[in-house]
Amino acid sequence: MGEEDKLIKKRKGGFRVYIKQKWKGGLGMYIKRFVKHYYIMLIPALLWLFFFSIVPMFGIVMAFQDYNPGQGILHSKFVGLENFKYMFQMNDVKQVLCNTVVIAVGKIIGNIIFPLIFALLLNEFCIKRLKRPIQTIVYLPYFLSWVILAKIVLNIFGYTGPINQLLEAFGGNPINFFGEPSLFQPLVIGTDIWKGFGYNTVVYLAAILGVDQSLYEAAAADGAGRFKRIWHITLPGIRTTVALLAILSLGNVLNAGFDQIYNLYNPLVYSTGDIIDTWVYRAGLENLQYSLATAVGLFKSVISVILIVIGYKLADKFTGYKLF
Repeated sequence: MGEEDKLIKKRKGGFRVYIKQKWKGGLGMYIKRFVKHYYIMLIPALLWLFFFSIVPMFGIVMAFQDYNPGQGILHSKFVGLENFKYMFQMNDVKQVLCNTVVIAVGKIIGNIIFPLIFALLLNEFCIKRLKRPIQTIVYLPYFLSWVILAKIVLNIFGYTGPINQLLEAFGGNPINFFGEPSLFQPLVIGTDIWKGFGYNTVVYLAAILGVDQSLYEAAAADGAGRFKRIWHITLPGIRTTVALLAILSLGNVLNAGFDQIYNLYNPLVYSTGDIIDTWVYRAGLENLQYSLATAVGLFKSVISVILIVIGYKLADKFTGYKLF
């Protein structure tokens, strides 16, 4: 063994001894203390999860009971699947399911197509200095709650709002937008797209930035114009991201947005605007039909879980995306 090899071995041995000494001298204690504090920090979140997400699941049993608040969950009469049978016999529930699917599917499609088109246009925008301000402006509504945005939307489309004033200026008659059942669903879908427009645009812009720039240079050298570069390079380059977002959205088919619709709808538009969540809220808390409302909510949750599982399976199959 040469002198150089002996020196290396000595250094390695010295390093191991140094680490052992440091570990015994306080490094190990410091790491253990850090891990201990980390778990202590998790306690509030775990308590919140337990009391507000796990304990309330015991109330699912009301879906199989003729629940009486005076007798409580433990002593109310057990009726099996009677609430579910009654649920499927009600015309209201059928209409609510139809409204939920139409609104949710419209939101999913709109939140894929419109932000994608805007991201492609913004990416090709010539004035680079205006890109960030435009992106910030369209992103702003995403940070506002529907309590605030609903008030803004109701004022804009109100009977004396700027939209109706514009219609009157051109000789038209004012329209009660949120009092017309036929207009409520398009307005709900459109305003939801407006709220999430900026966030979805950022996602697509990030995907576009990941496309190999040398492909654009080669295409430009071959004489390809902007449209051909978008069609043959950009879209194929981000199709995995688009497909992934579309597939993962399957789990939201029965989630049409309680916050938004509850703050926008009224009895005049129940026929087209009432969704599962708002119907359960009114049936359970306002009409005191606790068992029926729980049955409808449980039905929705089961279908949503199935759709989420299917969505992740499809995402794994077609895009290679795995959550765990």
